[in-house]
Amino acid sequence: MDVSADVFRFLKHLEWERQLSPRTVVSYRKDLEDLRLFLNDHYGGGAWGWGRVERIDFRAFMGWCERKGLTRRTVARKLSAIRTFYRFLHLEDRVPSDPARTLRSPRIEKRLPGHATPRNIEAIFFWAEAGAADNTFRGTRNLVILELMYGSGLRLSELHGLDLSALDLGQEHAKVLGKGSKERLVPITGSARRAIDRYLPRRLELGAGSSSPDREALLLNPQGKRLSRRSIQSVVRGFLDDTAPGEGLSAHALRHSFATHLLDAGADLMAVKELLGHVSLSTTQVYTHTSKERLRQVYRRSHPRW
Repeated sequence: MDVSADVFRFLKHLEWERQLSPRTVVSYRKDLEDLRLFLNDHYGGGAWGWGRVERIDFRAFMGWCERKGLTRRTVARKLSAIRTFYRFLHLEDRVPSDPARTLRSPRIEKRLPGHATPRNIEAIFFWAEAGAADNTFRGTRNLVILELMYGSGLRLSELHGLDLSALDLGQEHAKVLGKGSKERLVPITGSARRAIDRYLPRRLELGAGSSSPDREALLLNPQGKRLSRRSIQSVVRGFLDDTAPGEGLSAHALRHSFATHLLDAGADLMAVKELLGHVSLSTTQVYTHTSKERLRQVYRRSHPRW
């Protein structure tokens, strides 16, 4: 059996049929490459095939990962990739059975998403609106970034790929392309619409050529090209570092804050799930843990009998 050819077919399946993002496909490739390297050594450099691998070999792989200093979360991700891969091999009749089917991931603690407090958010928009008041391209654009990430709960990739044609400012919603190339409509807040209205004239002043492939992009850099993910991260991280120093919050914290603050205000969990574009309700439920944890901390600090 050509182990490399099977991996290639699997990755093409993820890309073409499941339509996973290029970054996700690369992650699967790296995880399976680690497994292949381990099995080469595990079998002493001799010939082997995917059908020869047993459950005990996967347990040995977990030990190998631990000795390399990988976290439990990383090992769990690798095992998830292995289970998906073997399920594909079994369905394609490439292996007689699926030894990874009952493989259990290591127990990991749930990590609460990092998020900004309402006071942090208030400070962020105070300074962002002050920068936009000068009516410069950079200041008005940066306010749009913050309004859409926090006001609509967009992922970084969704904001990066957002085009002008996807906006309906009259109806105050936008069509975004989420994970797995799934489209969804997200609301645009009134403050986000006003920020976009202020930004668009500054964007036009860049004179992005009509033949430019980025002419439809909402967010541009000063050269008239689509603003990169890294640049968006840098903008958001700058505001977060200034208003929540020492917290180590990333750009994704604005999306976490969007969900947490909605649930804190009494929003329905299913509605928040749809707004975030989550497939599974369990993914959204982590934000209820965030809210409960904050209530617990307030209780411990405030109750006289604690």
